[in-house]
Amino acid sequence: MRFLKGYPELTDLVLQASAIAKSFDGNETLRGLSLDVERGELISIIGPSGCGKSTFLRCLNFLEHPDAGTVRIEDVTLTCTGKYWTRANEAQAHRLRAHVGMVFQAFNLFPHRTVIDNVMMAPMHVKGISRDEAQATACGLLEKVGLSGVKSRYPDSLSGGQKQRAAIARALAMKPSVMLYDEPTSALDPELSEEVLSVMRDLDDDGMTQLVVTHDMRFARAASDRVLYVEGGEIVESGDPDLMFANPKEGRTRRFLRTLLS
Repeated sequence: MRFLKGYPELTDLVLQASAIAKSFDGNETLRGLSLDVERGELISIIGPSGCGKSTFLRCLNFLEHPDAGTVRIEDVTLTCTGKYWTRANEAQAHRLRAHVGMVFQAFNLFPHRTVIDNVMMAPMHVKGISRDEAQATACGLLEKVGLSGVKSRYPDSLSGGQKQRAAIARALAMKPSVMLYDEPTSALDPELSEEVLSVMRDLDDDGMTQLVVTHDMRFARAASDRVLYVEGGEIVESGDPDLMFANPKEGRTRRFLRTLLS
């Protein structure tokens, strides 16, 4: 089992989600999804549009409040029972989010801040670390994602791939135990996508736990430790990427991959 340097070795299971359910306007989007994630795994979540992949990811971080189910990340557990969302729920969700980094399709960088300021802001304002410490951390992370040369520029002057790599550095600055990516390359052309995927592979080599919602089947097969196929709000199949892509067990998985790869 791989461990990221400087991170606590608390348990092999860094994330556990149990029976996560979510409906919108009476339509079931998630139907009791459960998932155990070992520290250091890179898991790709694939499936047709509208199948619940992104909703599941957002429920793990409580950006969406599940109707039912339990999420544990590190030593923080939160159970939803369908009752009203309370202040106690939000306080526990805030503790849980401290262990999670989230990267979105749309980058969500602050346009009026430089790249390095974007990376420094959360550690300073949320964790209260000094500016000097935040700057040193940010410089190291920007070097890691290949952006040392643009740290003083503003997001509007960057390519899409550079913006996404800056977003990854910003998430890493909070020293998360788990990184969640919601279609991180879908807005990028293949060359820029490869810049972002290369950073994610490097993080995998370092032992960072990563869950990636993606339509990039090449990346899912080549980089993942495990692939989940989701359809109709359920995990239909989960397994080794080479085995799943070569000979999926479930008919729904076969139909999806045949359509996508033909």
